[in-house]
Amino acid sequence: MDFKTALTVLVASVPFFILTVWALVDVFMKDFGSTGRKALWAIVAGFPFVGALIYLLFGFRRGRKPDDA
Repeated sequence: MDFKTALTVLVASVPFFILTVWALVDVFMKDFGSTGRKALWAIVAGFPFVGALIYLLFGFRRGRKPDDA
């Protein structure tokens, strides 16, 4: 693999990595009602790109941020 191809692959994969990290951080910041549900969404969001998209489409609005008391 030459340098240009490697750079293209690297640049193309960065948005997928950022999306996955964002989804995982969002899961850990929210309350899903039980530890099991939170763990399930963390596993789903941890799958690169596909899992993050599934979390964004179906899980993002299910969790709620805990009140800052």
